[in-house]
Amino acid sequence: MFILSNLLGGISTVINYALTIFMYLVIARAVLSWVNPDPYNPIVRFIYKTTEPTLSFIRSKVPSTFGGMDFAPIIVFLVVIFLQTFLVNSLRQMATLLH
Repeated sequence: MFILSNLLGGISTVINYALTIFMYLVIARAVLSWVNPDPYNPIVRFIYKTTEPTLSFIRSKVPSTFGGMDFAPIIVFLVVIFLQTFLVNSLRQMATLLH
């Protein structure tokens, strides 16, 4: 059972890191929206390509623009925090119980 425990612990760690990196990318996207970045910059293009599918999905499902401000990144933050709290912690607790 220790193999399954280690597997669940590793999966929870990878998911936690991926969600944290994605949160930083959304923060970078929000900061980029305040300035006029070069759209041909590879870093800017990478940030847009990785965050736009999620943000556009949120914008299509929830009216997230009020008074010219886009609240889609805040909704994404809340979803990421929920996933980190619920999913990652649940996987870690399952790993602990199996150990």
